Amino acid sequence: MAEGAFLYIVRCADGSLYIGTTRDSLEMRVAQHNEGTFKGYTSSRRPVVLVYSQWFEQITDAIANERKLKGWSRAKKEALIRGDLDALPDLAKRRSAFEPR
Repeated sequence: MAEGAFLYIVRCADGSLYIGTTRDSLEMRVAQHNEGTFKGYTSSRRPVVLVYSQWFEQITDAIANERKLKGWSRAKKEALIRGDLDALPDLAKRRSAFEPR
């Protein structure tokens, strides 16, 4: 596990989602979030629950995918969490005010 890292998503007590990466074990990282070890977004939204994780062989790939997911819509993130990969292409389409629905 020395080279790679996990990309993970936790659902916070207020229903919001937090996306991060870790080289540590997922159990340890979730425990750190729940203990308030990290001052920041999750510290005031505890407890958190792990809802998604993916292992990457290179930490740079995990970080790149973290940045990508942070730009996704809530609906697209929820589809990923559900494992509904078939829904992702439709959810990726930009919707404009001028596009007929």
